[in-house]
Amino acid sequence: MGDIVFTRRSGWIPNVIREDGELKLMLGAGADANHEPRTFTFPIGEAHAAVVQEDLARHLLLWSAVLPLCDAAGSRGPLDENAAVALLDPILLSAPADVDALFRRIEWDRGRLIAHGAHIDALDRGQVCAALRSATETPDEKRARKHHANRRRAERGAVLGPLDSALLRYTGQYLHGATVPRRIPAAVEATLLPEVMRVITTAERACAGMRIGRDPRRGKRATDKRDWDRMATAVEAAVRRAHPELVDDAVRTVSFLLCSEAADRSRNTPVEEDEEAAGDRADVGGSARKTALSFTDDKGVGRKWRSDQSRTATAEFWEFVGDRSAADNEVFTIEDEEMGEGIQLHFYADSVARVTTVGAGGGGADTEYRVEYSLVDGIGGYRTLVSAFVRGGCAALERHGSWMSDAAELERARRRRDAE
Repeated sequence: MGDIVFTRRSGWIPNVIREDGELKLMLGAGADANHEPRTFTFPIGEAHAAVVQEDLARHLLLWSAVLPLCDAAGSRGPLDENAAVALLDPILLSAPADVDALFRRIEWDRGRLIAHGAHIDALDRGQVCAALRSATETPDEKRARKHHANRRRAERGAVLGPLDSALLRYTGQYLHGATVPRRIPAAVEATLLPEVMRVITTAERACAGMRIGRDPRRGKRATDKRDWDRMATAVEAAVRRAHPELVDDAVRTVSFLLCSEAADRSRNTPVEEDEEAAGDRADVGGSARKTALSFTDDKGVGRKWRSDQSRTATAEFWEFVGDRSAADNEVFTIEDEEMGEGIQLHFYADSVARVTTVGAGGGGADTEYRVEYSLVDGIGGYRTLVSAFVRGGCAALERHGSWMSDAAELERARRRRDAE
């Protein structure tokens, strides 16, 4: 980096440097492949440097116009220096009317100007020079984020009322709709907080007793999308009935909050307690329950379970699935070797196979198995089948599926289900 000739207090506004005797404008923008900020430079003249130093508004306008060129460079490409240099005279040395006309033709970073105090109405009218008469050297990034969020909503036709805005602030989603919601009562005006809490209470009553269970097929901390959708539907319907004036953004942020909290409770619950909360007490009691099982995945990795272990078979199996399940590892088997029976779960196909030994191989003959298939309805269906097998083996699965001995018949059943 060359010697700094001129800089402003704000670290991100471009600096004027001298490098190998040549004046250049240096700015940081974007990121490289390692997510480190990229630095770009391009040559400027003495007259340009003088305007940059004396006129904050022109300095900010130049920065706003150069930032899209930096974005176009991406994480590795070079800055289009010719395009950057071509902006110098029109922005720094031209009359205000000509600058305004230029900004109606080129791409520029609106958020940068708004963060530094640009008058939004003047920007909307295309009067960029007038908009920056009140420019500040120190940016207000929150102002820019707020404007960007409102602009996105306006593009979708969403107009927020006071209560809508208060709910989005309460959940921390006013600026970023993708932010994980949380409860921030201090972010809401005191006069609106009671109304916000009435909406939240409506939502809590609507989902009382509902839970979002885990879905080990998608990882150790993944939760059941069906449970999430079911809770979100219940919350949104109740909130819309009780508060029909709310816009969709406000209703969704409330359901997102309640669903996120329920999912977090499930993720932070020990596996054994999560199984019990889901109504899975199948391992407890029962004269035919299993005493020793083998678990294997599609990669040949296995785990053993015995009844004298501290954990239940279902908890141990679903933790095994959470540890091992992946896009290329979606078949899991539970086997009782002593009894000669097992079940194979096909997560990729929403189906299961139960396998029973019907004839031991002898005299060089192969062991004979009976294989039957059934479709499965989501992770809840898999939990029911696993629990039933642990409790009573393949015989206990009879009432938990429509069992077919023909794989082709299973495929026809799957097509019929998918068509419904």
